[in-house]
Amino acid sequence: MSSTRLLVLGVLHEGPRHGYEINQLVTAGSLEQWTDVKAGSVYHALAKLESEGLAETHAEERTGDRLRRIYGITPEGRHALRDLLRKALSAPPHSTTSGFALALRWHTLLDPGEARELVEASSLALESRRAEIAAGRRAKEGLPPLADVLFDNAEAHLAADAKLLADIRRLLAR
Repeated sequence: MSSTRLLVLGVLHEGPRHGYEINQLVTAGSLEQWTDVKAGSVYHALAKLESEGLAETHAEERTGDRLRRIYGITPEGRHALRDLLRKALSAPPHSTTSGFALALRWHTLLDPGEARELVEASSLALESRRAEIAAGRRAKEGLPPLADVLFDNAEAHLAADAKLLADIRRLLAR
C-alpha cells in the first residue's frame, strides 16, 4: 500500500483530483509495469487516506449517474507524503529477496524436466519483459535524465537476471 499511498498523495499534492483521473494516470503511464501500484487500488487508497485525515473531499461533481468526489491533500497528508518520500528514497531501488531463490533450494522435488521447463518459461517471460522495457523507453523518449537512469537500471537488472537464468538452465541440463 505504501507505493499506492505515495502515488495518490503525490498526485493530490499537484492538485485536487478524482479517483478516475488518478486511475487514468496509472493506466496511461503503465505504472503497473514499473511499480507495485495497481489501478484498482486507487479508490481504496483514497478512502483510507481520507479516513486517516491525509486527504479530504474538496467537491463532488455529477457525470451522468455517477457522483465523483474530488480529493485534495491535507497538511497532514503533505507531512505523510514527505515521510513516504524519505522512506522510499532511502531504500534500495530493487529488492534482492525472491521466492525464486527459495524454490531453487528444493527444485529437486520436481521432475527434472519440469524444473528445466519452468526455468525456460521464466527466461521467455524475462525476454518479453526486456522487450516491454525497450518499447517503454522508446515511447518515453525525451524524458528527463532521471528517467534514463531508471531505464538503464531496469535493463541492467534484466540482463543480470537473463545471465542467471542461462547459468541455471546450463546447470539443470547436466
